[in-house]
Amino acid sequence: MAVIAAQGLTRTFGSVLAANAVTFEVGAGEVVGLLGPNGAGKTTTLRMIASLLQPTAGTATVAGHDVRTASRLARSSLGLVTSSAALFPRLSPREFLRYVGALHGLKSASLEHRVDAALERFEIEPFASLRCGALSTGQRQRVLLARASLHDPPALILDEPSAGLDVLGAQAVVSFVRESKVQGKAVLLSTHDMAEAEYLCDRIVIIAGGRLVASGTAEELRVASGKSKLAEVFLYYVLSAPPRKTARDLEAET
Repeated sequence: MAVIAAQGLTRTFGSVLAANAVTFEVGAGEVVGLLGPNGAGKTTTLRMIASLLQPTAGTATVAGHDVRTASRLARSSLGLVTSSAALFPRLSPREFLRYVGALHGLKSASLEHRVDAALERFEIEPFASLRCGALSTGQRQRVLLARASLHDPPALILDEPSAGLDVLGAQAVVSFVRESKVQGKAVLLSTHDMAEAEYLCDRIVIIAGGRLVASGTAEELRVASGKSKLAEVFLYYVLSAPPRKTARDLEAET
């Protein structure tokens, strides 16, 4: 059974059709890479799945919870990491994680245990008492990974989690994805790093012009496109994608 399922997800912004009937699934213990050029509709799609943005049409489910009719349950079943997410600058990582855990309804004894485990797992202990506003980019990302996993959700959405990180910071992300897969979590990973996508993802979904234009394993996509490298596969599907439709086009079709 799919843990994350997008079903005809569509979103318009005025005359712009940002996402057009996007459909795919992510199963338990599976890492699916979401690839696409800037402006392709990746972030819009991720925000709809995370119930941060209401779909114009279609829907998505997270752990069986519909993002339109049961958005609170869907959000509670999801861990979200984005490169632009903000921390509370005046709180320490320990205080921030306690706050997040309390929002998820974790009780005192369980909360302290989970916070301590997260600080150790993501090697946050050396700076656990510093203010978040003073942390480096890599340190911030470790705290965000800890936040996403603190309530042990069955699904994870990682939106370019390695962006701007050095080698050590990127390795922390890789380890987190691999550990999450072993734990049976469904991981949806958006990235511009073709090498990262190839060695982390079980399947790849490519979006261009708001549409899903290809889906399969890296090997299946190489065979179908006749290209040998994933970067070449990506360019093949993106450059051959039809022009983006407008909201008016969508209305005419329906």
